[in-house]
Amino acid sequence: MNYKRRMLLLISSTLLLILVDRHFRKQEELQLSDWFTPSNRFDVITTTDWLAPVIWDGTFDREALEKHYRGRNITVGLAVFATSRVSEKYVRTFLLSANRHFMPGHRVIFYVLAGALFNRPDVVLGPRRSLRVLPVGRESWWFDANLVHMRSLGEYIVGRIQAEVDFLFSMTPNQVFQHEFGVEALGASVAQLHPWWYFRDAKDFPYERKPGSAAYIPFGQGDFYYDGSLVGGTPLHVLSFIEKYLYGATHDVQKGLNSTYEKHLNKYFFLHKPTTVLSPEYNWDAAFYPPAQVHYVRVVHHSGRKLDDPPGFREDW
Repeated sequence: MNYKRRMLLLISSTLLLILVDRHFRKQEELQLSDWFTPSNRFDVITTTDWLAPVIWDGTFDREALEKHYRGRNITVGLAVFATSRVSEKYVRTFLLSANRHFMPGHRVIFYVLAGALFNRPDVVLGPRRSLRVLPVGRESWWFDANLVHMRSLGEYIVGRIQAEVDFLFSMTPNQVFQHEFGVEALGASVAQLHPWWYFRDAKDFPYERKPGSAAYIPFGQGDFYYDGSLVGGTPLHVLSFIEKYLYGATHDVQKGLNSTYEKHLNKYFFLHKPTTVLSPEYNWDAAFYPPAQVHYVRVVHHSGRKLDDPPGFREDW
């Protein structure tokens, strides 16, 4: 009897401690309503069907967010690939602009995943910012660059990155930060709306339509079309995407199918909804003048420029 009573008391005490811990954790957590005001923008989609915020200019309170994240003393990682001569030409400008506009005031680690012949760019970083050059092997470059990139990033997340940062973004190097890319973009799982397809009818989205592909999304289904030039979140969420992508891409290769990285990314976010969605303001295509809905271009994607002409800064958007 005494044994049973002791066990009941132990179980009761454990449950009480769990409830108290959850109570205080909930108090410490920043609620969406503390910083996000979707009603400020009636001209765009500000909340997804699964109630994730879509971040547009005017919808967030950066002061509330800064207070929260400074209290957590976070470190944010930004990974970029430089495994070809073309990508190397973009990296210096990418880093210069990121040093100025990416998560200002917070500790940032820039990861450049590069080939053996990569020349470290001459970039003077600001306070609380550091640069790591991580080598990427050449043994499989002939096969699929995206597979090699994601496999390498996944290995580095497991080996070191997950122990160094709280949040991680992976971006392509042909982007230039124009204005602050701040803590409003943080989330457990972050996806980027495609600047072109956001303004098009969902029935025209270029999802993978071959039923045999691991990236297949049937007609009439899907939420948004996401841009493959950015994926982010906690290191473990990014790793989860990488694992699913590698599995799906390998499956398609074995089946003789040719589905793109971006289509696999869209399939992943179709099945695993992102917790934060970035508007086209965070990756506007430099080939197009911004429409009225885009008030504030934070990142410009230079997809249409000549590859021999690295992008420069434009502060007029």
